[in-house]
Amino acid sequence: MPTARTPRKPAVKAGVRKAPKKPAKSIDGRRSLAETMRALEKAGSAQTRKTYARHGVRAPMFGVSFAVLKQLVKKIGVDHELALALWKTGNHDARTLAIKIADPARIAPSDLDRWASERPARMCGGYVAMLTAESPHGARKAREWLASSDAVIRAQAWTLTGHLANLDTETPDAWFAERVAAIEQSIHTVSNAEREAMNWALIQVGGRNAALRKLATAAAKRIGKVVVDHGDTDCKTPDAVPYIEKMWAHATAKGFASPAAQERARESMRTRC
Repeated sequence: MPTARTPRKPAVKAGVRKAPKKPAKSIDGRRSLAETMRALEKAGSAQTRKTYARHGVRAPMFGVSFAVLKQLVKKIGVDHELALALWKTGNHDARTLAIKIADPARIAPSDLDRWASERPARMCGGYVAMLTAESPHGARKAREWLASSDAVIRAQAWTLTGHLANLDTETPDAWFAERVAAIEQSIHTVSNAEREAMNWALIQVGGRNAALRKLATAAAKRIGKVVVDHGDTDCKTPDAVPYIEKMWAHATAKGFASPAAQERARESMRTRC
């Protein structure tokens, strides 16, 4: 009888490479930095890079849409170590994702200072302010950053002020009333970025409660039209008075005591937007 032969392995054709092995995930099942950066690079597009560039974003960036970032946030969840590593890359998309998956309870004050000072684009700087507002350091950082000699830091401080008006129920209303007075006094003379952030802060303070609504609305009427240069974008500067009125109408129609109360009941703006 013929003996059984061991089948030969098919010859590998010259010039054909074997498929590379898939990168292994970290031992604990969490995404590695390399894996996450590959996912971001794959999701980037030239059109999104052009759009981001018009909004002041500079390379390095992949151009990942916010819809894709939201999907990644859902997959990753909260991963503070990965967030810190992503930020260190200097890549815009990585930094935006970092802010969305960072743990507000674990973020260090020094990291917030560094992230705010490393000149992120306005959209990314806004997310830094959101993260700060959710952290235990929000009120202290608002006071420190408002006193900064750096206009970029002050702009983020005003953005932070607006988010604190929604989220921080412990800071006295008197502090926000002082900020309204400061906005009224200087909004027309500060830098473009500060002026935009001040206008939004005024609107958000106007949504904190009925008393501050009245105060912010009166100040907005005295301030008048706020002019902000949005560059080559479709962004527009909202008129504070009607915007505050619409916020209150929407919140009360939904059964909330204020727009701020409605915001506290929602998913964090940092992760939903």
